[in-house]
Amino acid sequence: MRIFIASSNSGKLRELSEAGAAYSVVVHELPGSGSLPVPAESGSTFAENAAIKAVAYSRTVPGEIVIADDSGLEVSALGGAPGIHSARYAQQDNHKSSDAANNQRLLCEIAKYPGAGRSALFVCVIAAARDGKLLGTFEGEARGEILQAPLGRHGFGYDPLFFVPEANKTFAEMQGEEKLRYSHRGAAFRQFCEWLAHHPLS
Repeated sequence: MRIFIASSNSGKLRELSEAGAAYSVVVHELPGSGSLPVPAESGSTFAENAAIKAVAYSRTVPGEIVIADDSGLEVSALGGAPGIHSARYAQQDNHKSSDAANNQRLLCEIAKYPGAGRSALFVCVIAAARDGKLLGTFEGEARGEILQAPLGRHGFGYDPLFFVPEANKTFAEMQGEEKLRYSHRGAAFRQFCEWLAHHPLS
């Protein structure tokens, strides 16, 4: 089964390609993803924004299944922030914020609440669509803690700060199958693949 992912994030593409292999699902980057119009993520939830992207991009490859994900970090001490704004948490003047800038702001914000704990939840929702029609949404979660300094050299986003007690590692210290086993994105994508296996599309 061939599917397309509406993302130019090489980290996501690599992770989902590895996860799909176990289900005989081949993941391709959406053709021309870097030049296609970007739909406005006007939803108020991860599921809504993932669906907006999947539906819009599925119209560019008729007959093909397109998935899009929306994911983010919810920190208890910050009332669930950065949430759906995770990718642009440190954004200024409409310029996309870097991973390093987002991580720095997170550390600054959480330092204001030293007694509130550092528990956090990573959430990922994957939406699947074909020919402009939403086929379904699939959610995964990962529970962990925010460290006081980055640890690890792999991954992307908030991975160096997100410590998984069950694995005794940050996401940035994991690679390949190990990260997929613990990650929110791996959990959501496994749900999608299992759904796909039981809902063959003609």
